[in-house]
Amino acid sequence: MAPLPQSSQQWVEKYRPKQVKDVAHQDEVIRVLTNTLETSNCPHMLFYGPPGTGKTTTALAIAHQLYGPELYKSRVLELNASDDRGINVVRTKIKDFAAVAVGGQKYGGYPCPPFKIIILDEADSMTEDAQNALRRTMETYSKVTRFFFICNYISRIIEPLASRCAKFRFKPLPEEVMNGRILHICNEEGLNLDPQALPTLSSISQGDLRRAITYLQGAARLYGSNISSKDLISVSGVIPPEIVQNLLAACKSGNFDLANNEVNDIISEGYPVSQMISQLFDLIVVDNSYTDEQKARVFKQMGEADKCLVDGGDEYLQLLDVASNTMRALCSMP
Repeated sequence: MAPLPQSSQQWVEKYRPKQVKDVAHQDEVIRVLTNTLETSNCPHMLFYGPPGTGKTTTALAIAHQLYGPELYKSRVLELNASDDRGINVVRTKIKDFAAVAVGGQKYGGYPCPPFKIIILDEADSMTEDAQNALRRTMETYSKVTRFFFICNYISRIIEPLASRCAKFRFKPLPEEVMNGRILHICNEEGLNLDPQALPTLSSISQGDLRRAITYLQGAARLYGSNISSKDLISVSGVIPPEIVQNLLAACKSGNFDLANNEVNDIISEGYPVSQMISQLFDLIVVDNSYTDEQKARVFKQMGEADKCLVDGGDEYLQLLDVASNTMRALCSMP
């Protein structure tokens, strides 16, 4: 395949670490895996943690460093949530791949150990039946195949699978680590960020480096090489802070008509209500001018509204419900 033109390549892929040692911030994980690479003898592994913290990148980097580009396709089977991974696939495709033994001689300067790797990305979305079907396969073919499970929620992996794996927890990236990576990309791409843009990018991406890079590339495409905090907010779909402040001020005023007008404005602007509830929560939780009881009343209602939205409830009614109950709590109405 011809190389992608520079303008059309995703920055997430362009700046994806190619080696395990280049993965940011996951120091304990990297230290253990570097030793694993030196001995070329790895156990079954389970990588878990929030999105955008380097789980898939690390798994792919290990596979590439063990086998190199020549043998990678024949030695590694990569299945994602978008692929069919039901019980039949486990019994046929995965079992057939796992059953075939391979030789273990060095090739092209890569260690090429005598086992294959099956990478199951987003393993927490596999059905319990499919996970149960994997248990026997893992034990039967453990001499010739290693499994790498990648998931966001370890609680959704059945205990028998989790106990067969070495577990690695990936932590959300702190602001200084994300800022370092973002500034590196800005230097490479010739971008200028205004002083407020970097903290804004950190707060809207919430420790997810992939999301931060995607927002940065989107803003660069739309607004050119000079990017402001406002540009990043418009690209990310985050509701501007002043709109959230206005709704909270209307709730504090105790005037229902004022709050209703704010709700109508938010709905007519097309802002997602679940995002509005999330940002309103962030605003109220750090405000010390409210008592714990007032906050509890507001958050209980927010939780119920969020559940209704997931179940397909009407956005206007749910936001109005949150606004009116917030007003009653903050104004100490019964």
